[in-house]
Amino acid sequence: MTELVKHEPTTIYIKPSKGLAALNLRDLWIYRELVFFMVWRDVKVKYKQTLLGMAWAVIQPVMTMLVFTFVFDRVAKLATDGIQYEVFSFTALLPWGLFVTALNQGSRSLVAHNNMVTKIYFPRLILPMSSVFAGLVDFAIAFVILIGLMVYYQVTPAWQLLWTLPFFLLLAIITALGAALWLSAINVKYRDVNHALPFLTQFWLFATPVAYSFSTLSENFRLVLSLNPMTGVVNGFRWALLGAGTGPDLALWISVIISILIFVSGLFYFRSMEKTFADTI
Repeated sequence: MTELVKHEPTTIYIKPSKGLAALNLRDLWIYRELVFFMVWRDVKVKYKQTLLGMAWAVIQPVMTMLVFTFVFDRVAKLATDGIQYEVFSFTALLPWGLFVTALNQGSRSLVAHNNMVTKIYFPRLILPMSSVFAGLVDFAIAFVILIGLMVYYQVTPAWQLLWTLPFFLLLAIITALGAALWLSAINVKYRDVNHALPFLTQFWLFATPVAYSFSTLSENFRLVLSLNPMTGVVNGFRWALLGAGTGPDLALWISVIISILIFVSGLFYFRSMEKTFADTI
């Protein structure tokens, strides 16, 4: 004889996720192939139907270097910590170029792919991420030019410090991605970002010690500029590659902390706004 067992009803509570669980970063691993595809697509689209192709990854920083050399070296004769100015400026233009690419491409990534955003599900975080990672291709090409400049001007790298370079590259990626997350999410609702971006990047450039030496500034002014996260990135690249500058100091750690804050807050803001992207875009 079968005995019937009565079960108590089960109540399931559905609540919004909180903390790190709200970021749902596990989806990035599940959709990792899409990340690679989007990076490759961004690189192809960027240079599609261009006469010079990937040569633009070299032309842009080289032309900027030549302008900086004429204005800040030949005319203003700024100090460069004893480094040939062409190498001094080009070293800083490497991480700066990566950052600008992230701002320009990443901030427009959601709007540019509005068909994908409104029709299929995938982690929207992939779009600004792919813009940043695609910038690494230009970075690698320009890095080869920097090596050629160092050989031509007989600038010896700081061999004992080169092992720290990947950490500063990671810091550049974190800073670039954090800014791209904020701007891409804001751009979905307010298209003013497209108009404000040229002014923002121009102001940000001169607030970053790309064309001039950070170590020649007064201590108080250095602390103010260290609030700019790209200050730590640029100074770190020069220190790791050329042994120039102040190295890891208070200003660097301030920039590192601000970079991390921008990145983490950008992640949470992006995820909080993600549910409205399809309706707003």
